[in-house]
This record gives sequence, C-alpha cells and structure tokens, in this order.
Amino acid sequence: MRKPQRHLLYLILVAPPVLVLTAALLYMLGMSTLEGSPRGFWDSLGWASETLTTTGYGADSRWHHPLMVLFTMTVQFVGVFLVYLVFPLYLIPYLEERFQARLPRTVDTRLERHVVIYRWGPAVESLALELAEVGVPVVIVEPEESVARPLFESGRQILHRSLSDGALAGVQLERARALIANGADDENAAVILAARQLGFAQAALAVVEEPIHRRPMMLAGASAVFTPRHILGAALAARASARIDPRVSGVQQLGERLEVIEVRLEGTSPLIGRTLRDAALRTQTGATILGQWVDGRLIAPPPPEMRLVDSGILVALGTEAGIDALTRLARGTVALRRRGPFLVGGFGEVGGKVAELLREVGEEVRVVDRVGKEGVDVVGSLIDPRILDKLEVSKAQAVILALDSDASTLFATVVLKDLAPEVPVIARVNQAENVERIRRAGAHFALSISQVSGQMLARRLLGQEAVSVDPQLEVLRVPSEGFEGHPLASLDIRNATGCSIVAVERGAQVLVDFGPEFRFEKGDEIYIFGATADVRRFTERVGRLG
Repeated sequence: MRKPQRHLLYLILVAPPVLVLTAALLYMLGMSTLEGSPRGFWDSLGWASETLTTTGYGADSRWHHPLMVLFTMTVQFVGVFLVYLVFPLYLIPYLEERFQARLPRTVDTRLERHVVIYRWGPAVESLALELAEVGVPVVIVEPEESVARPLFESGRQILHRSLSDGALAGVQLERARALIANGADDENAAVILAARQLGFAQAALAVVEEPIHRRPMMLAGASAVFTPRHILGAALAARASARIDPRVSGVQQLGERLEVIEVRLEGTSPLIGRTLRDAALRTQTGATILGQWVDGRLIAPPPPEMRLVDSGILVALGTEAGIDALTRLARGTVALRRRGPFLVGGFGEVGGKVAELLREVGEEVRVVDRVGKEGVDVVGSLIDPRILDKLEVSKAQAVILALDSDASTLFATVVLKDLAPEVPVIARVNQAENVERIRRAGAHFALSISQVSGQMLARRLLGQEAVSVDPQLEVLRVPSEGFEGHPLASLDIRNATGCSIVAVERGAQVLVDFGPEFRFEKGDEIYIFGATADVRRFTERVGRLG
C-alpha cells in the first residue's frame, strides 16, 4: 500500500475513534472531579464527537473550573485542526487522484519520426507550435505532475516519467527524429548521455543556461548546444541599434535626401484597420511603406492588401517632409531614435549581453540594476521616478528592459510610457503569451525567449534557413539601363521579383511619387527595396535585360 493511502486509512479508521474516545474519557473524569457534575459514557462520547467535529455541544455549554475551560478549548482547536488542515492535506488529494485521469506512462507504439522534448518550458513552447504546424509529432517527457497535467489536459502527448524511471525507453526513442533536452544543464547532459547509450543516433539538441557548459554538453553527445538567453540579448541589442544590425542594408546609398524610419501606430490613428492600398500613404505623404512589424514579425515588402494594425510599426522611406507628413497623418510616434544613450534595465544574462554588444559598437549605455556590481551604473529600480529623473530618461535613445519577471516588465513599460511617452521601449519577455500584453502596454518591440529558441531549434530540425527574428532587407541603387522609355507598370517588377521601386534619382531631384505610367529616362538612378533573396532575383533580371 502506498504511503498516502496508509495515511488516509489511519486518519479515517484509527485517529478519529481514538481521539473521540480519549476526549470522552477525559471529559467524564473532568466533569466528575472538577465540576462536581458527573456525566455518563454516552453523554461524554456525544460531547467529544460534537466538539471535535465543530458541530456544537448540546446541553453542555458552560464550565466553571479553569482546567475544564482549557480542556474544552484544546479539544476545539484539535477538531478545527483535523477538519480544516489535516483532512484537506490527505483526503481531498486522495479523492482528486481517484477521480483524475492518470497521466500516460507510455506512448503509441506506432509513433515514428517524432520529436522528443525532455522537460517543458518557455524555451520550447514556440518550437512545439511550429512543429505542429508542419505535422511533426511531439512527445513531451515531463517528470513533474504539476507541469505534466495541464499539458495533458490541453491535448499534448505526454509521458509522465523521470529519467531514472525509464522515460527514454518509453518514448519510442529508436524511431524519433530528434531529442531536445530542456532541463537543468546537468540533467540535460544525463539525458543526452543516456540516449546515446541506448543507441540513439539522431540529432540530440541541448538548451543550456551557462555558455561554459557548451563543451561538456557536446562531450556528453549533444549534436548542438543553444544558449537562448544570450541569443535573446543579441536580438534585443540588434533591434535597438542600427550600428549592430541596420534596419535596411544599403540605406547609406540614399544619402541625406532620403531616410528610413519606423513609425508606431497609436490607438487613435485613423489608419488603423485600413489596408495599405486604401490608405494611399505614398500619394498623401510622399513616403513609401517598406513594411510593417506585427506581433514581432516584419511583413516586408508589404502587399497592398496588408491591413494596418494597432501598435503596428511602419517601416517607411522618404524625405524629411514626407516622413513628417506620415507621422502627422498616422498620429504615431517615431519608434526608434537616432541620438541619445541607451538605458538597460536589468543586468542578468540577457541585460549583460545587451549592454556588452551595444558598447562594442560605440553606443552610450547606462545600466540600472537593483544589485550593485561591475557594469552597473545606477543601483535602484527602473520604476523609481527619482532614478528615471537622474538618468534623464526623456533624452534616451531607447530603454531596453531585461528584467526577470514579466509582471515587472509590464509595470515598468507602463511607468516609462507615462513619464517619457516619446522614448521607445524594447522588452525582453519570458512567457510567449505575455508578449502581446507588454506590446499593448506600450513597448515598441517585445521578444520572448520562446520565440528565439523556437526559431533556432526549428531551423536546425526543419532546415528553415529563412527563419530569423529580424529579416534582412536591402536597398539597392541601380542604373536605369534597360528600363529607359518603359512605363513602370509594363515592367511588372513587384510580381516578377518581389522588390519595390521606392525612389528614382533624376539629376538633382529625388522622385518618390510616381504612378504606373511613370517612364524611366536615361541617366536615372533607381532605388530598389526588398528582402535579400528578392533583390538577388532583381539583379539577375537586370542582367538579362542588359
């Protein structure tokens, strides 16, 4: 018999009768010797039962001797303790266990080409979704019942066993396409080593906390080792600074007459809900929309039917006047500034990597953390108005939140948007489901560890070379040779290559507003915009025309 069952049997069959009988006998003795009012056995037994179950006392409700009063109080507290503390600890869990479905300890023996994930967590959430989208079965090995049960009830394939309980032997590992270890670093090494000892020859990927553990993990048999927190820090730093990763490669070719900027659509913008075609932003402002950030993904080049969304960030190209007109029309704010220091909140693994990368490219960085240590400029809380005043947050180029708690990140975002609404906020998020909440709170960009690790692991497993947090876009300047005299519509550049013509330099003029009947002239310089692969297709087509 299992230990909880023995305890339950003791509480039901042994403890109550013994307590009731003992209390009854002591009550008989006390009433006779202390109160001078003897009670019979059955009256005393009824009193003890009523008192211990907290249901009442019947005729006996007054005592005069102090010892009897103290005895009665003691029995009352013992009854409350049994009813409200001991029974819930044993009886209720036992009944729940009886009525709940048992968690699976085996999987379908016909399963094959599946991915085994050892331990559930934020680092593998997005990966599981991506694998489900392409029809790859996933089996999650989760030793903790509190984690495994919600997963099981949500319909996921679960194996509730630990490594020492033969978990790997029960997941049809010999027919799996990959194993992903997502536990503690030492546990991951044990999982991969055990898999290799069972003869598993496919990909074994490990997600580690400490970069120093990469080599030991490889020695244990890992095919690849990932450190998502450091990659997340690099992604946030790249998003903050164009020196690390320019928004658009080749933008320097535009000179000073054109610029690329990002504008965030606020809740009052009249553009929200309209399609790009209906908004006619190029006609109204002279600025060209190169793409839109939606839910952390960049849609670029944008299709005409793309809908402009609340909290979406438009990537736009144009003259200073065109950008100003777009900002006024959109009633939005410039998503990223070009001047000022970067403020980094939190100096853990992610915040430390952000600060390191920004400093390496010459950016001015000020770090705030609750704990004073090397690399921290200001000790305190980022939500303290005195700290923000001291840091002159309103002059910052951006604030990068790398806090441990999503609740803290959400609150800090709200505080920052209240005190310095024009300053962009870039946020690190732990749980993927909180990304949208933090964006709604005012963050211009929010990225979760789940997104980063999911994309890395999916790329390794599925060979998706195009998967990236921030897709590379390019602006390319080409001569008009081969295009002279042709109407823009007849060239069908967008459908043929995926690229867009965003500007034409003609002598001292830079033309950004031209319709389908626009004709290229000799000497024109054409600015082409698109993803790297699309730009490559365009140059190949130009070569054929030449």
